[in-house]
Amino acid sequence: MEEGREKTDGAENNVRDEIFSKAVRAGKRTYFFDVKATRRNDYYLTITESKKRFNRDGRFFYEKHKIFLYKEDFDKFIEGLTESVDFIKTSAPEPISDEEITDKGAENGEEIGELVSENYTDVDFEDLDAKEE
Repeated sequence: MEEGREKTDGAENNVRDEIFSKAVRAGKRTYFFDVKATRRNDYYLTITESKKRFNRDGRFFYEKHKIFLYKEDFDKFIEGLTESVDFIKTSAPEPISDEEITDKGAENGEEIGELVSENYTDVDFEDLDAKEE
């Protein structure tokens, strides 16, 4: 893990001026936590997941997913994240190894992709709005 760094180069704050940045390397992914400022100097957080991918021609590119998190949402976000992480830590079954997936697929004549897809949750994001308080 890298230490966070404060960005102070003496320049005026522009829209989305980066104030602080922290990179966390986790396996094949890197997560970036960037504190930025609006024109009104209100701080917010961007969280970016970056993952190295390869084109068919062998050249690589970085696939990135970003979320913006605003101060008024911090408490609910942390609450939801903590509850989800705690659930996984206490309730999740042991992960299936790649070898077990290959062996199981060979026994049943299934494609590996079919077996892996069984482990993903199908989420309908429209349903999430109905559950908010």
